[in-house]
Amino acid sequence: MLTRKQHELLIFIDKHLRETGFSPSFEEMKEALTLKSKSGIHRLITALEERGFLKRRAHRARALEVIRLPESMAPRRAAAAPAPAAPKEAPFAPNVIRGNFASNMQGVAKPANEAAAVHLPLYGRIAAGLPIEAMRDTGSSVEVPAALLGMGDHYALEVAGESMIEAGILDGDTVIIKRGDVAENGAIVVALVDDNEVTLKRLRRRGNSIALEAANPAFETRIFGPDRVRVQGRLIGLLRKY
Repeated sequence: MLTRKQHELLIFIDKHLRETGFSPSFEEMKEALTLKSKSGIHRLITALEERGFLKRRAHRARALEVIRLPESMAPRRAAAAPAPAAPKEAPFAPNVIRGNFASNMQGVAKPANEAAAVHLPLYGRIAAGLPIEAMRDTGSSVEVPAALLGMGDHYALEVAGESMIEAGILDGDTVIIKRGDVAENGAIVVALVDDNEVTLKRLRRRGNSIALEAANPAFETRIFGPDRVRVQGRLIGLLRKY
């Protein structure tokens, strides 16, 4: 039998996984349960693991899997799986396509209504740490399921660094970018700094300044004047190989 806090945390993690596709951060869990420290979250997660409700995936940041819910919640969980909604302009939640894309997804069944895969240009590596000089390699491409893309022009970049791990973006991931020069406040964007450096960060507008915000407390937020930063595109999804 679960305690009230164990039950609240399990339901919060399950809801976050179904809505975003990745685990909540310890800070998000602490705030959701109104706890004063993250150590309480660690104890609750350990207790849920011991009772067979949660499982941690080894060697992965923020990788939790809900094994089962309390019996009284199981029917509600099954009923709470609506059909995917149309894309909205909202803060990024990674849409992770897993597998070996070099093999053209052989052996993976595709829905009958899914269009053929699209080859997007792969423009080198982008820093998810300190900005790096842009590396544009138009000779490379990456295969992406057409269902992942909407209208507009898109391209791909390989992530280097760990400053966005709490947004579910890991070193070595390939991010899918919708090309554009505008983005809503809070969106994860490709930003061009001083016309020669590119970085992947969350965009925050602060008065007349622009902040490029990391999703890792080990990295500082960098603030620039509006004439120093240009948006090159908005993050819509990512690919991950194993």
